[in-house]
Amino acid sequence: MTALSFTHTPNANPASDADRAAILADPGFGKHFTDHMVTATWTTDAGWHDGAVTAYGPISLMPSAAVLHYAQEIFEGLKAYRHEDGSVWGFRPYANAQRMARSATRLALPPLPEEDFLASLRAIVEADKAWVPGPGESGEKSLYLRPFMFASEAFLGVRPAAEVTYSVIASPAGAYFAGGLKPVTLWISEHYARAGAGGTGAAKCGGNYASSLAGQLEGAEHGCDQAVFLDSSTHTYIEELGGMNLFFVTKDNRLVTPELTGTILEGVTRSSILGLSKELGLDPEERRIEIEEWKDGVRSGDIVEIFACGTAAVVTPVGELRWEGGQAPSTAGEAGGEVTNAIRSRLLDVQYGRVEDTHGWLTQLA
Repeated sequence: MTALSFTHTPNANPASDADRAAILADPGFGKHFTDHMVTATWTTDAGWHDGAVTAYGPISLMPSAAVLHYAQEIFEGLKAYRHEDGSVWGFRPYANAQRMARSATRLALPPLPEEDFLASLRAIVEADKAWVPGPGESGEKSLYLRPFMFASEAFLGVRPAAEVTYSVIASPAGAYFAGGLKPVTLWISEHYARAGAGGTGAAKCGGNYASSLAGQLEGAEHGCDQAVFLDSSTHTYIEELGGMNLFFVTKDNRLVTPELTGTILEGVTRSSILGLSKELGLDPEERRIEIEEWKDGVRSGDIVEIFACGTAAVVTPVGELRWEGGQAPSTAGEAGGEVTNAIRSRLLDVQYGRVEDTHGWLTQLA
């Protein structure tokens, strides 16, 4: 199989140095995008071809494009970090490549080979290297990379598409919590499920996020930041938030997280935390966790810290838990517990090259 190559057509109207500097000073998250994008096409007869780096801009689709009717699409999310010497690195991009391939298989899309995935990341980072915030800039700034794939064939009919488009866009990102790290309040979603057995819960596809929005809105109506979703069959076992995995720290130094059942997304940050746990004196444990264990554990003092994790926010302390007719108090204090912050700091230090990468997690992109 021939590896993809990416021709480069520079954006004729890139952002000025002054405009780019103003954006990088306060990028927010997902609000601004770089000058270029990566695209490639797959067809049943030619496989992956026509890799290109072009100006960031609208994508042209026919109204009958399959993705608009049958939601055949997937995506990934990872960050590029500038180190002190000016080089740019990705954190475990091969894990993202592998997860995207698994998601593609589940959604009946053509898997993109790992090396082509990495080549696409390098192509956009090289094109827009000036958009990667410097290590000396304030806050946890990075360049967020969003690879995605969708059925672009124009047809109506329930079958896998014969034409698929792959793309990567990039967005400078500041700290996820602009006002500083603070615990999030969570709502137990008892009427909605994020995913069901045999469904697409383990794939990173837009439908999973769309299905979480109603529960999130319900939580917002009760003053909560996010919703906690339970298993769809019994509404007993904790699964995840709309876009983050959950961890519990016990008083006897166990680090417990819901096991992967096929309905939970296998987060790269989640698996990294499990990999770091023993270095921090924690005993990792993956198993099914009943929601009552959360309530009882906080009440008894057995659970001493709770946090959520994901690429965008890294590690987020969890505060109060609410549900219809009750609440469990926060264990997080003002800005998370000792273990939560130690894990967060260790991850960030590895990502920004401030400590030795003993796990081989970093891959140079530029």
